[in-house]
Amino acid sequence: MEISLEVQNLKCGGCANTIIKKISSIDDVVNAQVNTSSNTVSFNYNQENTIEIVKNTLNEIGYPVVGDKNDFTTKAKSLVSCAIGRIQ
Repeated sequence: MEISLEVQNLKCGGCANTIIKKISSIDDVVNAQVNTSSNTVSFNYNQENTIEIVKNTLNEIGYPVVGDKNDFTTKAKSLVSCAIGRIQ
């Protein structure tokens, strides 16, 4: 199955690199892609619980799904994730 999630704090290719690297390391996530124009993260999966695992991972690195809490700490995490993504 394929899903596309709209996320917050997504600004550039550095953010996209970090997101792709992190969610691609999750078992059952295949073909992870990020669209910075539409602020979406897309991937294929087989097990329903994979969606929640990806959402939790996105939140941990500062890119919560639209509608989820996006406080100062989460925004700060996204800045760090972005910087790391630019370096890699």
